[in-house]
Amino acid sequence: MQATDVFRSSSQPNQRWNWWPLLPTYPYGRRRSLLVELVPSRAWSIEQLHGIWYVAVPIRMTVLKLDHGGLLLYSPIPPTEEVLTHLHELEKVHGRVKSIVLATSSGLEHKISLPALARAFPEAQVWLSGQQWSFPVNLPLAWLGIPQQRSHILYEDGLPHAEEIEWVSLGPLDLGLGTFMEVACFHRSTGILLLTDALVSIPATPPSIFNLDPAPLLFHAREYGAELMVDSPENRRKGWKRIILFANYFRPISLTIRPFWAALRDVVKARSRTRINHFAFYPFSWPDDWEFEADKLLAAQSHSIGLAPVLERLVFVRARDPFLAWLRTLAALADSFILIPAHYHAPVPMSSQHLAELVDSLEQRDWAPDQGSWRILAVIDQLLLRWGLVPPAGSPPSR
Repeated sequence: MQATDVFRSSSQPNQRWNWWPLLPTYPYGRRRSLLVELVPSRAWSIEQLHGIWYVAVPIRMTVLKLDHGGLLLYSPIPPTEEVLTHLHELEKVHGRVKSIVLATSSGLEHKISLPALARAFPEAQVWLSGQQWSFPVNLPLAWLGIPQQRSHILYEDGLPHAEEIEWVSLGPLDLGLGTFMEVACFHRSTGILLLTDALVSIPATPPSIFNLDPAPLLFHAREYGAELMVDSPENRRKGWKRIILFANYFRPISLTIRPFWAALRDVVKARSRTRINHFAFYPFSWPDDWEFEADKLLAAQSHSIGLAPVLERLVFVRARDPFLAWLRTLAALADSFILIPAHYHAPVPMSSQHLAELVDSLEQRDWAPDQGSWRILAVIDQLLLRWGLVPPAGSPPSR
């Protein structure tokens, strides 16, 4: 079955996200959403896809049921009508949305969704991590559409539901242009640990959200632009492994860029040129051993959890010790956890021993290397450093 057969259904009005030009990432104005119960009657995930040029990965908003009723929303996503329908159905059973938490200062994909989500739940209190910033002009929160009267800064204005939730802050860490800050949410009675970006669990097979939109997988499963996008389990797995290489390394060592004229020649001779296959333009070339790099990335995870290379090389290279200390603090909270990050796979059953072993493995291996698939990340980091946009490694990590 070709990709065009997969996408013959008409666009759904309730999946429209009209604010997408503010952050023009895939899938732009149409956001398909998937509701998944992660912990029976206590936690749900509403997932969408998010990425650049078909390099799309899952992005997740977690819905947590509080001990005395009501819901907490952690890490906002674009609140389409479809998303709001899911939330209103949960409200009917579990109580109203009481709190909306933006636990990161740098996660634009979550921050851009907060104003619309807050407007959809006018009775909910809005909580944000400190040191929020915008680029190129650092605007006040009210100018970004965040409701001032019911918005609070975590720690400065208290902590939401502190009687049942432990909040653990990483940062703020100095990035030069702005700050990196992430506040973990640990729900004591259930062992649920909510994170945003700092840790991820990358599965070996495509997450289920791609069943709603397999186009990114099939696009990257090809070897050249004129090749048809054929939907099959093998092509989905192949495309997924290539996507995680792009998402984590930007340009893995196994990838080469074809000359423009060669990619254009494929466009001319292609039998199918549609918006779905980007009109047969595909400038990438993968050698026979490309899959080795993907398998190595997956194997680097300790007990199915790890640190995304892009964050390690561009952010935590300047704050290794605070990051590892934060992980140790999390490990001391309980004997076991149900880890729910905002990207890739969830839930991930973890123990405090697993988190401690992750810290040990990060301490013992090479940190933020410059070679292999890490090379492009290192080049970007050195350019930012040369332009004075980021502080040097080893400088004071917080401000």
